[in-house]
Amino acid sequence: MILEFGKNGSLEKLSVTDQNEPESPPTLSLHDRVAEVIEWIRPALQNDGGDIELVGVDPLGVVSVRIHGACVGCPARGMTLTFGVERTLRERIPEVTQVLCVS
Repeated sequence: MILEFGKNGSLEKLSVTDQNEPESPPTLSLHDRVAEVIEWIRPALQNDGGDIELVGVDPLGVVSVRIHGACVGCPARGMTLTFGVERTLRERIPEVTQVLCVS
């Protein structure tokens, strides 16, 4: 995951790129497909000293995650969750409606 911020602190660029994108066959449960994508994006957060844990997925497509490490106090946490994690999940799994960070 690449996050680039401008001088005023606004997010200018965000991308998650990898040649080994997860393939989510429709035969997997929603939870398993979400877990696969979370595992795919975890290394990007870990490279910055953070981490993410999948807590659960409800039947309405709301994904609950817990963040760890440097992500906990990071001022860009909200942007990373919304424009990184949530956007990536929603692009790859249309059933995902929202990502919530829980304590």
